[in-house]
Amino acid sequence: MTSARPETARPAVLIVDDEPDLLELVSLTLSRMNLRTRTAPDAGTARKLLKSEAFDLCLTDMRLPDGDGLDLVAWIQENRSKVPVAVITAHGNVESAVRALKLGAFDFVSKPLDLGVLRKLVGSAIRLSSSGSSGSSDSSTDPSAARLIGHSAVMEQLREMISRVSRSQAPVHIFGESGTGKELVARMIHESGARREAPFVAVNCGAIPTELMESELFGHKRGSFTGAVADKKGLVQTAEGGTLFLDEVADLPLHMQVKLLRVVQEKTVRPVGESREETVDVRILSATHKNLAELVAQGLFREDLFYRINVIEMRVPALRERPEDIPDIAQAILERLGQRTGSRPPHVAEDALELLGSYPFPGNVRELENVLERALTLCVGGVITAEHIKLRSPSRPSAPVPLPTATAAGGAALGDHLEGIERDAIVKALEKTRYNKTAAAKLLGMSFRALRYRIKKLGIE
Repeated sequence: MTSARPETARPAVLIVDDEPDLLELVSLTLSRMNLRTRTAPDAGTARKLLKSEAFDLCLTDMRLPDGDGLDLVAWIQENRSKVPVAVITAHGNVESAVRALKLGAFDFVSKPLDLGVLRKLVGSAIRLSSSGSSGSSDSSTDPSAARLIGHSAVMEQLREMISRVSRSQAPVHIFGESGTGKELVARMIHESGARREAPFVAVNCGAIPTELMESELFGHKRGSFTGAVADKKGLVQTAEGGTLFLDEVADLPLHMQVKLLRVVQEKTVRPVGESREETVDVRILSATHKNLAELVAQGLFREDLFYRINVIEMRVPALRERPEDIPDIAQAILERLGQRTGSRPPHVAEDALELLGSYPFPGNVRELENVLERALTLCVGGVITAEHIKLRSPSRPSAPVPLPTATAAGGAALGDHLEGIERDAIVKALEKTRYNKTAAAKLLGMSFRALRYRIKKLGIE
């Protein structure tokens, strides 16, 4: 029989509540998780214990005899910032939960307590506390430092924000222009936090057909509809214990917004055809290039869902706001392209860097990558110069390409010209949709099959 873990080595949890029955229930539940517990009947006692002892988590009720649980959350953030704090809220009191998360609470759990949800919350908090991810400033151990390229002031601020939000389980909404790297930021939040060992599941809300969305997100039971030949786990359940990233969340239809709200608020999901709900433990991150507040005002996005997913808001800067980062980003892109082809990355000449630095890049980092990929195919001698950099004018429509002079081969030349226009339109649509062919076909107003045929015919892939 193995010996028990030494008492001092067991993680410690402070439970703050004035209900003896709840204190006993939570203490018993946590002791079965091999955790030490201390209890406090009010905020004053809790502050004394936090000053004198080390804790890996504080779990506090919102209503305390000598004050508000939110005041204790704020005090902990100011005086014991490395201690994750979670709040116990009354059922349906979403406003209090959101306020607690905005103040820096790690997470929340509703009364009556679901012990399964409580155990998952506590497990995540203890992992966060023991991993030391509560605020290390050493960039060499910060996973975001290795992949967020650039040392401009706005990027340093973004890194700091990632470090802060990774300590919480609060929903984060990431906004910014297309091509700025919102999914990369979401991955960094996931990899910097307590859920890093669990799945990161990215969902493009604009790429799933409306009629399949509920089944894709929440799963279905066998026989629940025509074609449901077996039980299927949804993307939400696939992210269990980890992070669900909802890209282009503004594209969710209104009926799905209602169902997502329940996942965020109640932490439960019901597969299509299932009569019972099941609890899920996922952190929700979302992103869009659209203005959600404007969509709420227009009645196109639910205000209650906006309120819940926008607890923490992060903006990813456009590339034109940090031109000093372009040389480092360009070097990293070329190294990656070189690894893909097994060749040494070329040198970027000064005149090429000057040209890149003066261009506003409406397509941001994604456009820079496309520009460099073209330049790589054009350069010779291992040096990319300004003549290899092909840029479009973002401020006005491109000047029309003059039609070829009518000659004996005029028909063929005109055909080549039209194919060039078609190829450019398809490439732009693919770039805009991150090479999601279903979404690109919808953007172009053609069927998926027709787009696939044109891609093959024009040699785009």
